[in-house]
Amino acid sequence: MKQAIVARTDIGMGQGKLAAQVAHASLSAYEDADSRTQSEWKGSGQKKVVLKADGESQIFELADVAEREGLPHAVVRDAGHTQLDPGTVTALAVGPGHERVVDEVTGDLSLF
Repeated sequence: MKQAIVARTDIGMGQGKLAAQVAHASLSAYEDADSRTQSEWKGSGQKKVVLKADGESQIFELADVAEREGLPHAVVRDAGHTQLDPGTVTALAVGPGHERVVDEVTGDLSLF
């Protein structure tokens, strides 16, 4: 089991903002999963990787693929209280899901 969080590199998020957006994405996608998937992922160590996206369009393309694969996923939009404009898409979490299926969606991306 695995979860991949894909964060944008083109919007200049600071390290703290990046960490917060990744956390929002991870939790939101976990909540999108059914209870069996949640339990299996939690029981297997909650494996996560953080990957790079070059822009908003790539986030939405990956979200569409995750949807077609039946994977839980979540797109995060910033509230706009600090560094970014309200509604800025910052990250996508794909999974938790079986590692092979998550890799089919995100396997070509670079590690953050």
